[in-house]
Amino acid sequence: MSTLTAYKQVVINEKGVPIISGTTMKVVELVGAHQAYGWSPPELHFQFPHLSMSQIHSALAYYWDHKEELDADMKKRLEYADRSRREALPSPLAKKLRAQGLLT
Repeated sequence: MSTLTAYKQVVINEKGVPIISGTTMKVVELVGAHQAYGWSPPELHFQFPHLSMSQIHSALAYYWDHKEELDADMKKRLEYADRSRREALPSPLAKKLRAQGLLT
């Protein structure tokens, strides 16, 4: 069950994660794309045509009003990804490419 927020296009899912209303997209996913690529709201809309401009602006407003909390969440996600990457065994393809000197 989702909880409504003061942001018309953002809901908090049952796990406490802010989601763009009517989608499964997390606010941090949209913000991550905004930060990583420097995309403006119109560019975000071009990249994610299933989102309305209202949803995009609402999600960005939610981010700026909850910046510290969402930045901490994004940092935690990045650390998890980095840790998983370091702990993962090399794939068979990577081994083969390294053996051929095509990958360092």
